Amino acid sequence: MIIGILGGGQLARMMALAGYPLGLRFRVLDPAPDACTGHLAEHIQAEFDDPAALRKLARGCDVVTYEFENVPAGALEQLEGTVPLYPPPAALRYSQDRLREKELFGRLDIPTPNHKPVDSRDGLEAAVAEVGLPGVLKTRRLGYDGKGQTVLRKNADLDPAWEQLGAHALIYEALIPFERELSIIAVRGRNGKSAYYPVPENSHCNGILRESRVCPGDPMQQPAEEYAQRLLDELNYVGVLTLELFQLNGQLLANEFAPRVHNSGHWSIEGAETSQFENHLRALMGLPLGKTTPLGHIAMVNFIGHLPGTAEVLACAGTHFHGYGKPERAGRKVGHGTIRASTVEKLQTELERLKKLAMPE
Repeated sequence: MIIGILGGGQLARMMALAGYPLGLRFRVLDPAPDACTGHLAEHIQAEFDDPAALRKLARGCDVVTYEFENVPAGALEQLEGTVPLYPPPAALRYSQDRLREKELFGRLDIPTPNHKPVDSRDGLEAAVAEVGLPGVLKTRRLGYDGKGQTVLRKNADLDPAWEQLGAHALIYEALIPFERELSIIAVRGRNGKSAYYPVPENSHCNGILRESRVCPGDPMQQPAEEYAQRLLDELNYVGVLTLELFQLNGQLLANEFAPRVHNSGHWSIEGAETSQFENHLRALMGLPLGKTTPLGHIAMVNFIGHLPGTAEVLACAGTHFHGYGKPERAGRKVGHGTIRASTVEKLQTELERLKKLAMPE
């Protein structure tokens, strides 16, 4: 079987690595000449919405998927009806517009931070008056890893924020003083059966995920699963979906969802019985889903901008190294390390070592 992927970054790369033991082959469409999945799969170098390239991608493929939200929705429209396409395009359309996404959450009774759409400078002032300060002004579209957003803490911040983002359709949201950031990684097969990974607790810096720690038995697992299940059923979803959440006063608020495999689930490659990448592929092909049981105490650390030495990382007990084959660049995810330990104490010791390697002074 051949799997086509829109996008050739590290998520597609990890899909390919998970799929080869299943006897799968891969073809990716990505405009970058050095797309890191090109090391592992046939690489069609073209714009995502190039009609000829999309036809070439789909030709002979058994199913097509995508690895990130910024794929043009028009590309999926060109593919619809020509090849099985999962997750469903409707999920991508919702995730690409933060206002439509929040409206979807509202219809499904999934709580969110207070928010208002913003279409003008006066509209920003009205939104701030209603939602309050502090808050976050975000572009409705094309935000990723903290891009396209700015925090407003006082009225004097409105003008600079408008100058920065006012050319776009916007949404203003309350800034949540959360106790924890969590995510629930769910997978749903073609037959409608779903499975869930234990929620990881996530830490971000400048909008980019830095660290995820798995929390088996977390009290927020059940409500997180319930919210994710509502999304899966509403969208008639197939594949992996991740719902990002804030915990505040023992309750969960939905931040956003990603219709794809997710950075906060990278720990599952070594830390779960079946990784999120393999389960995504199983779902696409209509195969039985694998168990999501964690294999001990697990943490994952992103390598951002700087890739530490392989030997240094592997010297941390129970640690696995992943390099993405990407040149180092400030703010760029170039790899990650996953630690698996038998006790919380052992995990914490090696985690501190790994974090020092990942974020040198």
